[in-house]
Parts: sequence; structure tokens; C-alpha cells
Amino acid sequence: MAIACGGTGGHLFPGLAVAHQLIHHGCAVTLLVSPKEVDQLAVRQLSTLNSPLSTDLAVATLPAVGLTRGRWIGFVRGSWQSYRAAQKLFRARPPQAVLAMGGFTSAPPIWAAQKSQAATYLHESNTIPGKANRWLARKVDQAFVGFPAAASLLPTRKVLITGTPVRPQFRPRDPGACRAALGLDAQRPVLLVMGGSQGANAINELILQMLPRLAERAPQLQLLHLTGSKKSQRVTDACATHELKAVVVPFLAEMELALGAATVAINRAGASSLAELAAMRVPSVLIPLPGAADNHQFYNARAFEETGAARLLEQRAATPEKLLRLILELVENAAARERMQTALASWHSPRAAEQIAECMLAQIGNHKLELGEWPSHLPPAISPLPPRQTALT
Repeated sequence: MAIACGGTGGHLFPGLAVAHQLIHHGCAVTLLVSPKEVDQLAVRQLSTLNSPLSTDLAVATLPAVGLTRGRWIGFVRGSWQSYRAAQKLFRARPPQAVLAMGGFTSAPPIWAAQKSQAATYLHESNTIPGKANRWLARKVDQAFVGFPAAASLLPTRKVLITGTPVRPQFRPRDPGACRAALGLDAQRPVLLVMGGSQGANAINELILQMLPRLAERAPQLQLLHLTGSKKSQRVTDACATHELKAVVVPFLAEMELALGAATVAINRAGASSLAELAAMRVPSVLIPLPGAADNHQFYNARAFEETGAARLLEQRAATPEKLLRLILELVENAAARERMQTALASWHSPRAAEQIAECMLAQIGNHKLELGEWPSHLPPAISPLPPRQTALT
């Protein structure tokens, strides 16, 4: 099996969750990632884990380059070189199936897989499918989606709603133990601030402006702030000035500890992050990334807000006063947090990774199923309406 899942944590971490399940079923799995720092950092951290992923997972880096600011030449060159690299890899180690998790690393391995007669699959985590998955949907044997709304936006009838896979360590934990492990007071509430793998300078600035009022209104609150590569020292100094207990770091590998420690979180609205919030039942204020492709983070956040699973604050309308009010409404009101946690449970799909792995194995395994025939023990596939292109603008 091969899983193409590079480019962002939102593609990589769900891919790792499916890899874990496939390895559990005795498969040899190769992870195909990009040269980006987030991929390489995560791959290096795998070797430190006490799990089958640290020993049974092969990793290959493709020379894929994302399309940014109209740089078509580099994008096309990287895609072609990735296709050739995947072809060479698949000739040496032919896969029976290739799963693409979306993003710019997805298409070349699917092209190469079809040349080698392997079964092909994709998973779309967001409410609005990305360009790569919209294009690949007609070509793969099966598509999986995280949000029900995404099913009708993919141009294929072979869609199964699975939810978005999360890694097995993301489950409700003892808050006090998580806080102590991170150097925080085990008994005091924690505000977790994070911006996802693409960073969040705007959120960092908003927090810095809010800190004086936060220290005045909620001096018992502790801050766990993942700032990205910039501003960690500035946030640390500001917390010290306002005598707020805080742990401020650029990145944190043990995100399950951060979410386990949190009373309330401030976050972007990537689908993988939302799936982790749901898995660990963390109430949150979501500030979608304005420049996200097709504004998909806004639609992800709105889906959560409409079911009571989060509060939504658009960045263009965000002020320190509005953010502080939303935070205090949750930190100071246990009943409001409990209602949000109940709503979050409905978004958690604990069997998503297992369901995807079982479907792939059933289609290529000993049952000799024809592609399109559905295993009787799995939920029924759906036949979505034709894609509504206008919703993508």
C-alpha cells in the first residue's frame, strides 16, 4: 500500500492514521510526502515513537512543489518529477493500492498507480474539496469524505462518508496529568492557542492585543500558546509582563497533551484539526484562515458552529474585545462547555481510519470483489448529486 499525504499536517496526520490501521492488518505501507518542513519534521518524529509506525512504515519524499502565486513552471516540473519518482518506486515495490489524501502530492502517485494497475482511492477531509481531489475523483476507484457536504461536490458516484481519521493517541485524557506534563499548574484552567501547521501571525497579534484585558478578567487562566516559527519570544515576554502563567513554544509534537490540557482552544479550522478537537471534546473558538483555498476553512467552521460544536469568529471581524468575550463565555460557564462537548461527539468518527483500511482491503483482498461492489458489513456508499461548481467560488 502507498499513501500520498504530504504538504500540510491536514493531509499528513489523517494519512498516518490510515497507515496505522493498514499496518495493523499486516500490510506493508509506504508514505509519500513532500520536502516541506512539516512533512520532514513529522517523519523524523515517527522514529521516536513506540508504535508500529516507527518500524513498519517506509517513507519516500517526492520532489512535489505546491502551486503558489502563479508559479506554474515549478509546479508542473515538480509534478512531472514526482510522477517519474513514483513510477520508479512502484516498479521496485508494486503497490496493490494507492490512497491520496489531497494536496499537491496527490496526483502524481495516482497517475503512477494507474499505470501499474493498482487500485486507487482518495480521501477529502474538508467541506469544500480541494482542486487535486476534484480532478482525481473521476479517476479513482473509490472516494472517502470527512464532511457529508463534500460528497455532492465530488464528480463521482463512488463516495463513502467516513469522517476524518485521527491518530489513536487523540482520545479524552486527564487534564491535570496533561497540564503537569507540559509544565502547567494541574488545577488551573488552560487556554490553548494554535494556528495549525501553516502558522497564524494574525492570531498571535490578536492574542498580544488581548493579553492585558485577559490578565485583568481571568488572572487564574494559564496560556499554552503554539506561535509557529515567529513571535514566541514576544508572546513569552508579554505574558511575563502581565503576570500570566504561560508555556509558549513555536511547535509542539505532542498535540494530544496540548488538547488534553486545554479548557478552551483558539484554532484555525482545517479539517484535521477539527477532527482532533472533536475526538478530544475540546470547546473552541475557530478563526478560519482567510486565504484558504475556496475559503474551505470558513465552511468547515460554519458546519461546526451550526451544530453547536464551536464558536466562529471571522478574522476580518475579529477584535480583542470580541475574542475575549467568546473565550470568557466558555471558560466561566461549565454548562456551555458541556453542551459544546456533546455537540463535538457527533463530529467524532472513531472508526474512520479503520473503515477506510477495511474498504481498501475488501476491494483488493481475498474476496476478489469487483471495484464498485460493496462489502456487506460496511455502511452503504452514497450516490451524490452532480457537483455544484458554483459552491466552489
